Amino acid sequence: MKRQHVGTLTPEDLGQRVLLKAWVHRRRDLGGMMFLDLRDRSGLVQAVVYPETASEAHSVLEPVRSEWIVEIEGEVVARDDANINLEKATGAIEIRVDRAAVISRAETPPFVLESYAEASEELRLRYRYLDLRRPELARNFLLRHQIVSATRRFLETHGFLELETPILTRSTPEGARDYLVPSREAPCQFYALPQSPQLFKQLLMVSGFERYYQVARCFRDEDLRADRQPEFTQVDLEISFTDEDEVITLIEGLFSEIFPLAGIEIETPFPRLSYQEAMARYGSDRPDVRFDLEIADLSDLLGESGFRGFSAAIESGGVIRGFAVPGASNASRKQVDGWVSIARRAGAQGALTLRHRDGELQFQVKQALSQSELESVSERLGLAEGGLALLIAGPEATVARALGALRLELAKAYDLIPPNRHAFLWVQEFPLVDGDAENGWNALHHPFTSPDPRDLELIATDPGRVRSRAYDVVMNGIELGGGSIRIHDGDLQRRVFDLLGISAAEAEARFGFLLEALKYGPPPHGGIALGLDRLIMLMSGAPSIRDVILFPKTTSASCLMTEAPSVVDDSQLEELGIECRPQVGTDD
Repeated sequence: MKRQHVGTLTPEDLGQRVLLKAWVHRRRDLGGMMFLDLRDRSGLVQAVVYPETASEAHSVLEPVRSEWIVEIEGEVVARDDANINLEKATGAIEIRVDRAAVISRAETPPFVLESYAEASEELRLRYRYLDLRRPELARNFLLRHQIVSATRRFLETHGFLELETPILTRSTPEGARDYLVPSREAPCQFYALPQSPQLFKQLLMVSGFERYYQVARCFRDEDLRADRQPEFTQVDLEISFTDEDEVITLIEGLFSEIFPLAGIEIETPFPRLSYQEAMARYGSDRPDVRFDLEIADLSDLLGESGFRGFSAAIESGGVIRGFAVPGASNASRKQVDGWVSIARRAGAQGALTLRHRDGELQFQVKQALSQSELESVSERLGLAEGGLALLIAGPEATVARALGALRLELAKAYDLIPPNRHAFLWVQEFPLVDGDAENGWNALHHPFTSPDPRDLELIATDPGRVRSRAYDVVMNGIELGGGSIRIHDGDLQRRVFDLLGISAAEAEARFGFLLEALKYGPPPHGGIALGLDRLIMLMSGAPSIRDVILFPKTTSASCLMTEAPSVVDDSQLEELGIECRPQVGTDD
């Protein structure tokens, strides 16, 4: 007989004889009868062994415990109505076993393979190959496979070629630290693992391939968080003769294909916000718009107020902004102090409250504002009875950052984020650079992002006001990916390098191959990179990006299972011309 996967069995198979080879997920004995939940990558099914009708099979299976692998044959039968389990795909059937064999024995696992709560993450990562047996975790990787396959099909139907760019390349730092690889053939010289295929995919556009994509492995030596890993995967693509609208429409079409695979229906087109609008209304360049709490500007209402804290902010070129939280008027002093601490950590001097309680408007600083000023503020913020408003004054960027942090905190505190709701949007027109003339300018995205043609004259006179042709796609306040229209003019690229403090000599040393390529008929081009790991994390509902990467690293960039990184033989180091010195303050 041909082996079947346990999760493929349905009531349509009733009466059929089947052969299963699977792990024992759970074993139960009841009045002589033996029940085995059998598991393979397709799911679970229950098998039952009656000693009076299958004594030999019962004897063979008697020593079996969880995680042993068994082979069974038997008939697919219907469960009794009282025993149907609607939570399982195979919950209406079971296998009545009449022949069995043990394929592989297993020691008792170091943790129960049924509940995350039973084991620490460190222990699960140490035995990752066992952790991956959990149905909850295995489903993440089935989904990942489906998403990648669907993405490939979608892009191929839209004329894209899947092309592979090098893993060993030269170091061209793009913000994070590079992982370096020593060269045996060229002592004291190093390759770098790519932080992205950015430069290569631009060169492919110069080559005339027009539409490229890659499910690309990338590497960044940076501090890790729940949504970051030192090695990660992105869906990377580039298009010649394109513009922002074409890239955005393409990605919305892709999302319409892949998100329903995770049970998430989406509506297109997504809303689009400029960077300035996103920061002013939500205090973030990746706003979560699943809930309201929209920030409003109060500068015109309170700029000439007798309250010095407000008027001084306006006189120094700052702003006064705030938002209202329904149902928060009875917030305690301790709660408010906690919110003030959040605002201060974001750089603000503090935050002030305005409560609408018992028919009155109560500002934190008594008699600092007139009744008409209070009423005007209340009206603009939509502050209703029982609500509380938070107000912050100061430099525009600081106020936006502080209110953005508070907006998220208050939404969680008052349970304002609707469950199972998803909100997508695009953020566009980012500043080309941040910083200032005194301390230098830095590329907000990367140095190959094209400036907005409307702002080219400002590069020399007011760089901070130059908008870029960059765009990010955001879901639930998390950036899923970012891209831009690239610079395809060599002279403009040199101007941007100069703005960033990259001298002509340094530009030639680091990016000479790109500048050379831009001499030979480069087409206008642009693209985007989507963080695949982050996408799968959100689509699956996993709490951490580590739950959607097969063999992830810890927050210290180590692999607990293989104990990497590790010491290597002295002979290997000698061959590479490398000498390891102990770190300062250690005896190692």
